[in-house]
Amino acid sequence: MELVRTYSVSTILVPTSISKTQLTKPNFLNFQFNPIPSSRLLRIHGKTSSKSKLFTISPSPSSVSTDSIGPPEPEVEVETKGEKFDWYAQWYPLMPVCDLDKRVPHAKKVLGLDVVVWWDRNESEWKVFDDTCPHRLAPLSEGRIDQWGRLQCVYHGWCFNGSGDCKLIPQAPPDGPPVHTFKKACVAAYPSTLHHDIVWFWPNTDPQYKDIILKKQPPFIPELEDPSYTRTMGNRDIAYGYDVLVENLMDPAHVPYAHYGIMRTQTPKVKVDREGGRPVVLSVKKLDINGFDGDQEWGISKFIAPCIFYAYTKPLENQGNGAASSAGTRKERKIMDAGPANWQKACFVPTKSDALVVGFRRWLNKYAGGEVDWKGKYSGALPPTPPREQLMDRYWSHVVNCRSCNAAHKGLNALEVVLQVASLAFVGIVAATKQNVMSLAARNTMIAMAVVCFAGSKLLAHFIYKNFHYHDYNHAFR
Repeated sequence: MELVRTYSVSTILVPTSISKTQLTKPNFLNFQFNPIPSSRLLRIHGKTSSKSKLFTISPSPSSVSTDSIGPPEPEVEVETKGEKFDWYAQWYPLMPVCDLDKRVPHAKKVLGLDVVVWWDRNESEWKVFDDTCPHRLAPLSEGRIDQWGRLQCVYHGWCFNGSGDCKLIPQAPPDGPPVHTFKKACVAAYPSTLHHDIVWFWPNTDPQYKDIILKKQPPFIPELEDPSYTRTMGNRDIAYGYDVLVENLMDPAHVPYAHYGIMRTQTPKVKVDREGGRPVVLSVKKLDINGFDGDQEWGISKFIAPCIFYAYTKPLENQGNGAASSAGTRKERKIMDAGPANWQKACFVPTKSDALVVGFRRWLNKYAGGEVDWKGKYSGALPPTPPREQLMDRYWSHVVNCRSCNAAHKGLNALEVVLQVASLAFVGIVAATKQNVMSLAARNTMIAMAVVCFAGSKLLAHFIYKNFHYHDYNHAFR
């Protein structure tokens, strides 16, 4: 799966075996909820031989229950008194700031909420608003930041400051009543903060949460502030449901198979097949409403509900990006077809390698009722499965939202045009020049250059398509 640097699935780096001589540094996976498939990935590289990665992901909606899952061992589950997880009393990551352009508003969707992220230069802060103009409900994300630093609606030009107050209604007479000051003219503003160079927001606009940052902060991940690490960040949208995607990221046993030939794993002492799969011993500790801790052969993992999962691991050197796969969407549909309470009846999970997945299903079932609380914004029905080319698309799922990839894409497209123009120019020069003016050697050189430029443009076009648009992956031919 191709998580990020790109989202139909992203780059996931989970080693399945370790060396005792390797240093230990953590891998972080960070998920975010979005009824429209969407993923954000943060990659962190440690200096020296250790590495660490953080992935931020926003999956599409799903409502799978796990009533039939057997309870974990008694000592690993904390007794609670009917606690219910509140999905709307948490901080959610929206986007790494490296991929946010301060000049324009950005549309995002989390928990079925359409929000707009924009830079308020008057307060020097990122703001998160309801992506709806109170006038005629146009999306504010399609507007602009005006010369006074206000968010302007594209439809009728209404302008809002960083608090959501309406500062201008162009259609209102200047000598008439100040209708822009009415409460109904204001746009709902969500609490937001910049944390670990990621914009986070609190999905509740009730005034009582205005200063929620003073009472509850987003999860702190020490490695993101560790100067011994360097960081590269990216994002990708993925056509996965929340539960299926979290399962995938908690499952290191799939890496040798689903990512064969793309992500390198350590070869086991005894190979039972080409890919080198082997027993993976995982276990869940201290499961409660806030998530759970997990033990792995190579370190410790932690799930902080609902959107953080990280694992301290000993990563392998020279591992590549994962390949996108359409298997997850088909899997999600089969689980839905089996029924909301039949996850473990539909799936046979007899080995310890699935312990974290079972632990997550247990948490989702016990504390969240087996599904995300969409507050009526999602019916529970899965959308039609898109074509493979759309499902594994890279351009719309990542490139347009990634500053570096978007710049590279534009630059390579420009180079392709230059090569095509150069090819035509060489041919034109040869055709327009009389034979007695240009020597045979010069003429042949011009023709050869035209061929080289034309061939180069075709090869570059293929490279652009493969790396920035769509690259198929067939496990049978790896």
